[in-house]
Amino acid sequence: MNHLAQHERTEPTERTRRATAARRPIPPRAAFYVLASVVVSFLAASSAPTPLYATYQAEWGFTPITTTIVFGVYAIAVLSGLLVLGKLSDHVGRRPVLITAIAAQAAAMLLFSSAGGVGELLAARVVQGLSTGAALGAVGAAMMDINRSRGTMANAFAPGLGTATGSLASGFVVQYLPAPTHAIYLGLLVVFAAQAVAIALIDETVTRVPGALASLVPEIKLPRTVRGAVLAAAPVIFAVWALAGFYGSLGPALVRTLVGSTSAVWGGLGLFVLAFVAAASVLALRKAQSTTVMYTGIGALVAGVALTLVAVDLSAPALFFAGTAVAGLGFGSGFQGGIRTVLPLAKPHESSGVLSLLFVVSYLGMGVPSVAAGALVVHGGGLVPTSEEYGAVVIALALLALAALLLRGKAQIAPGVKVASGGPQPVPVRAEQPEGVTQAR
Repeated sequence: MNHLAQHERTEPTERTRRATAARRPIPPRAAFYVLASVVVSFLAASSAPTPLYATYQAEWGFTPITTTIVFGVYAIAVLSGLLVLGKLSDHVGRRPVLITAIAAQAAAMLLFSSAGGVGELLAARVVQGLSTGAALGAVGAAMMDINRSRGTMANAFAPGLGTATGSLASGFVVQYLPAPTHAIYLGLLVVFAAQAVAIALIDETVTRVPGALASLVPEIKLPRTVRGAVLAAAPVIFAVWALAGFYGSLGPALVRTLVGSTSAVWGGLGLFVLAFVAAASVLALRKAQSTTVMYTGIGALVAGVALTLVAVDLSAPALFFAGTAVAGLGFGSGFQGGIRTVLPLAKPHESSGVLSLLFVVSYLGMGVPSVAAGALVVHGGGLVPTSEEYGAVVIALALLALAALLLRGKAQIAPGVKVASGGPQPVPVRAEQPEGVTQAR
């Protein structure tokens, strides 16, 4: 009897221990890669519709300006999400914001897969953009909470990888699989479901602080420690994302015109080359100083766009893709240099808001010029002349960014910051934590 009573007393304890073990958060290193995968999947989802625009246009009979409007609506929605929700995770925690954003992204995939017209496509883009805006600041800050230097690098690397993956994968799905307007989105839906489960198992990286409701009021406010760095980096970031906007909106139609093919793979290949080279350049230049990387980005951007303009004029596809690769180096280097100049100067509870403002600049650069270009395609000289004009504007933006950097000298880096192999990092004023230890619990 005593033995049975003892067994009854110990059995709940064992059940409790098993339940606790089942709820144990995944290790910080694995959590870091889960977070990085969220950036990749969100940006892949954002570029997944790119090869499908020709399909939608053929089925629903809209003009090129509608394509750029759909693209621009997404950029505006991202901006809204960044401005309203970008700082929320600094107050309520990273996990609640990310899980909610992933759920909204999954809803957007369902809207895409069931879309029967431009109205539904626009609605899906709005939901997708808002959820992306809410997530970008939170996931980027969470990676920096776990490991500051690697998080800074991942914030520059993951967007390019995601954009490249989504564009090319969608192109192959459209070309070779049945029900292309459904398959790519349902596949992404499965990815988001798995990521939601993984995020639920990640340990929270910041403590909650008051002011969540106040943080929802949009304001352009930068901590004093990062203002000089943002002023130096913003023109470069705007210029490189203006180029990404071109490849995401008008690029597919231009590539198909140059190669004389209606293949969806060709339609997504231009954006893939641009984004893949951009992601690779982040790794290749990770040991260079941030200002050097930005100068490299500007030079490569000007040279690459100039090559693509020559290629468009000569109708030379090979030269076009070579120029796109050089421009991709400019995209990755310019964006990386801006991120690495700014983010290491932000405090943990400022990281999400600062990163969100950098993405505001990015999506302004991506959205505004592309919508204007769509109007010019319809009401101006057509696709090829508009592409040439767009390229000339990107070169002008890059040269303005160069002038801004030269006028300011080197990008401002706060006292007490050194440049290490992973970019500028704050010099610790206390004992350093082991890798993988979060900033706060």
